[in-house]
Parts: sequence; C-alpha cells; structure tokens
Amino acid sequence: MNDKRDTKNSNSMWGGRFAEGPSAIMREINASIPFDKVLWREDIAGSRAHVAMLARQGIVSQQDADTIDGGLQQIAAEYERDGVPEDWDLEDIHMTVEARLTEIIGAVAGRLHTARSRNDQVATDFRMWVRAANQRAIAGIDAVLGALVTRAEEHADSIMPGFTHLQTAQPVTLGHHLLAYFEMLMRDRSRFADAQGRMDECPLGSAALAGTGFDLDRDMTAEALGFAQPTRNSLDAVSDRDFALDYLTAASQCSLHLSRLAEEFIIWASQPFGFVKLPDTLSTGSSIMPQKRNPDAAELVRGHAGRVIGCTTSLMVTMKGLPLAYSKDMQDDKPPVFEAAGLLDLSLAAMAGMVADSAFQTPRMREAAEAGHATATDLADWLVRQADIPFREAHHITGAAVKLADEKGVALDGLTIDDLKAIDARIDERVFDALSVDASVAARASYGGTAPVRVRQQVAAAKQRLGMEE
Repeated sequence: MNDKRDTKNSNSMWGGRFAEGPSAIMREINASIPFDKVLWREDIAGSRAHVAMLARQGIVSQQDADTIDGGLQQIAAEYERDGVPEDWDLEDIHMTVEARLTEIIGAVAGRLHTARSRNDQVATDFRMWVRAANQRAIAGIDAVLGALVTRAEEHADSIMPGFTHLQTAQPVTLGHHLLAYFEMLMRDRSRFADAQGRMDECPLGSAALAGTGFDLDRDMTAEALGFAQPTRNSLDAVSDRDFALDYLTAASQCSLHLSRLAEEFIIWASQPFGFVKLPDTLSTGSSIMPQKRNPDAAELVRGHAGRVIGCTTSLMVTMKGLPLAYSKDMQDDKPPVFEAAGLLDLSLAAMAGMVADSAFQTPRMREAAEAGHATATDLADWLVRQADIPFREAHHITGAAVKLADEKGVALDGLTIDDLKAIDARIDERVFDALSVDASVAARASYGGTAPVRVRQQVAAAKQRLGMEE
C-alpha cells in the first residue's frame, strides 16, 4: 500500500513551539531535567560511592576511579555555584552529569556507568532525596510539637468552651485543647519514622532489573550512602516507589492535621470569636478595608492540605497499573513528591510560628465558656451523684434549667436556689459548687481529661516524649 500523505504539510499541525514535528514533542515529553535536576547532589553522591566500590572490587582501576571522582567533585562545585544547566537533549540529571564529566575527563568517564543502569541510579537518587525530606518533616513536626507543649503548659488553667458540632458543649482548658493536636502530630511523627525505617535500603547495584554479572559489593555502597542495607530483590528495587508513597501518605495525614489546626486559628481569630490575635508576621491586611487582619498563612496551610492529598493521589494512580519492572510512567513520580514536600515544609514552619507567637485572648475565651451553658452536663452529673436521680431524668431536669436560664438571660450558676428548686425540689445549695466553669474543668480529672492537674501531667509526659528539658 502506498502512503501518499503530505508529511511536510502535516507537520504544521504541531504548531509554534513544535515546528520540528514529532521529534520536538518526543524531546520535550521525554525530558525530566527541568524537575529532576534537584537530585544533582544525590546523583553525584551515588556516583562517587559507586566508582569507589568499583575500584575496590578491581572492576575499574584506582587511577580511573580517582580521575572520575575528581571530575564529579568539580561538577558538584560548578552546580553549587552556577546551578544545573538544562539541555533537554540530555534528558535527565544522570545524563547531564555524565556528559559534563566526559567534557572534563574524557573517555574514562564512560567507566562510571559500569554495572549500573539509570533504573537503579534514579531509584537510589530519589530514595535519598525522599529520605532527606522525611527527616525534614520530622524536624518540622518537632518544632510544632514543642510550640504546642510550651503553650499548653502556659494555658493549663485557661478556660475556653469545648465544642461539638461547633456548638458549645463543655468547658475545657486551652492547654487540653492544644495537647489534642500534640497527640495528632505525634502520630504523624511516628508515621514518618516508620517510613524512614522502610526506605532505609539501597537500590544501587540492582542495575536495569536483573542485577549484574560484575562482582559488586553492594553493602559498601549502601553504607557509603547512609543506608542500613542493600535491597534484596533487583526487580523490586528498580520498580518500587513505596518509599515515595509512604512519605506522601504521611504528608497527607500530617497536612490534614495542620489544616484542622489552621482552621481553629481562622475561626478563633474572627471577630465573633475573638479568641486569638495572630502574629503580624503571619497575617496580612486588606487592600481596601483597613480594619481587617486576614489569617492568610493559616488559610494557605488549609489550602496546601488539598494539594498534598492531590499529590498522593497522583502518584498512586501513576503506579497502580505498572507491571514489573521499570516503565517510563515512573518519570512522573518526582513532581508530586517535590511539590508535596515543599508545601509540607512551609505548612509546618507556618504553624510552628502561629502556635508559638499568637496571643490567646483568655478573658474572651472564658466569657464564651460561661455564656453557653457549658456546665449543663455538670448539673446533670450532680443530680446523678448527689440526688441519686437516674441520668435520663437528670438530663430532663437539666434541660428545664437551661430553658429557664435562657429566659432569664443568665448562666446556669446565675439561677437562684429557688429557681432550681422550683424545677426539682431535690436540688440544694451544694449544686453551685458544680456549676462554675472552674468547677467543671476541675471535675474532669479522669485520665486524659481536661482538669488542669491532668493537663500539667500530660505536659510533663509530652516534654519527656520530646526530650525537652524541664
């Protein structure tokens, strides 16, 4: 069959930037150097460890290894000073480094790629980068945890309304509220720590997919690059991105918790609440309304959570249908991880500053706690304990007391004993010992409760968990 298509004119369909036709599209779609250039430090470190091992195993001469290592160090100095050049024809950071090495030392540069593939090379580089991001996440979480504990200790006695359905429920202490986020973030920390252990294996030496016929010392390269051990299966090593997904899933859950904390500060900073004044450094003004103080940093933390979760979904969908071993789809593994890591690092820093430097308006918090009949449960509990009334009946009596307090425009402890006795004759003067917000929080002294004595115990335990000095 004769193909009579006008290929010259058909190239016009590619338009503007793709005037060269399909070859230009292939060059652009294939190139990862615009984003994987950030791996240059890991790539050079991996290459230095690899060539040192090749020399010790007698696979390349020591002279050639020294020449290669010197060239790699020169490239590192250049990139540190000038940045990484982008030549899309070289595709990625690995070929970019090797091409520059060849310019510097000549043909001996070709010995560097002995007994390795870009498959195990990128798996190693990326794992090292994610490992560092994981460590940064743990450090960032520690900063938020330290701020939460410090402020919780400061506000162990500060009373605020506790909410369910964003309705006033029972009084709690601000210290107790802040320690709830401490527990969330400690779980996040444990997830990153668990991920760190699982990614502590070095893929270098797995080659393309089947290993290599050269007599490598993979323990040597693993140790040189800070890994506990080499990976055990070459097929899995080059195709595994669980370490990236572990990081992303931990980042997603951490971002979710940071978003919840940010939402609290956004609500608390609003004029109807007035519970907190955010630091100037993490707020902005309005372009036309001079009275406004916008919680932009908190709102961006809240927004970043959605993007981090999106990054996690992106990589999961990329990986879900890939057979063993390496497929080019996996080139798209890095942008979502790089994006999520940048967002998480920023969010952690922002929330650490927000918790540490915000001014909590404790008189306003107390006023809100006193205004919402937050001690209604305490009245019901008193009726059960002191008057031996079944809880369901006590609940009904308390509802009548709340209704009367609303009608009179007072808090529950603003009702007179005559008011209360008119509702139920079994109520006596002792009830007032239970109706203040101070009595309410003091009574919640069960383990894990909001009582100031318990908050201080939990602060001490939290300091111990973090290794903070007393």
